Amino acid sequence: MSTAKAKKQSTGKLPKRGLPWVAWLLIALGIAGVVVFVRFYLVGQPSPNNGGELRAVIVDQLSSLRENEEFIANVTKELEDYGFEVDLYQRGNITVEFYRQLPTRGYKLIIFRAHSGLLAEDEEIVVQTTLFTNEEYSWLKHYAEQLDDRLVMARVGEGYPMVFGIPPKFISESMEGTFDGAVVIMMGCSGLFLRDLAEAFVDKGASVYVGWNGSVELYYVDEATPYLVRQLCSGNATVKEAVDSTMDIIGPDPEHKAGLEYYPTYPSDSGDKTLKQLIG
Repeated sequence: MSTAKAKKQSTGKLPKRGLPWVAWLLIALGIAGVVVFVRFYLVGQPSPNNGGELRAVIVDQLSSLRENEEFIANVTKELEDYGFEVDLYQRGNITVEFYRQLPTRGYKLIIFRAHSGLLAEDEEIVVQTTLFTNEEYSWLKHYAEQLDDRLVMARVGEGYPMVFGIPPKFISESMEGTFDGAVVIMMGCSGLFLRDLAEAFVDKGASVYVGWNGSVELYYVDEATPYLVRQLCSGNATVKEAVDSTMDIIGPDPEHKAGLEYYPTYPSDSGDKTLKQLIG
């Protein structure tokens, strides 16, 4: 990498006669005009999306409970070999505000290594799928969104801290921007037991949403997801073929028998398209 070098200042005598005051005034006004133009015009323009580079992200909410560096390395390599610039977010970075801004960041493939599941109140299942953050719950934060059921309380189980949960309504009404054809892979439990979370992502602009139709163990999805990503990044497999191959080779979750599915299906043709066709 080359290093810029500062040019040496030349020294000399000042001319005996300076510029007329009118000339100095015009120069000053010109400089002020350039500053105003830069500050109020150029700064106000939307910045290009990294020069059109393909971008992917791994949202590793589960890193706060169980890291898997091998998983991150394997998936990152598959994505980079395809041509993606890959971002990784972990632990305390997975907040309500992070999810709010996620559609604006220009990612074409989003992998959620995150808890998800059906919401329960007083041991009764509420018919709603929830995605977890790592932001500790407080009734004083995001108060309006809590009152409007755009945010909920969530926790992994007894003995774990309460965090904010992201229901479908937050995706539809609180997330900013759109996903612009992004492919979404949801690794959490029951991501496609119902269709509500998938529908919210697709309505927000995702081209396809892939997830499991029941509970899954982390060791299992940490094995199955890299295989799925490898099939998608091969360049030839459609979404349906990649999902079917994952089920044929890796199989369903050994303990809970959950299988991998995608949404939307009929009458959409998303499953019949390759990754390249979906993200353009």
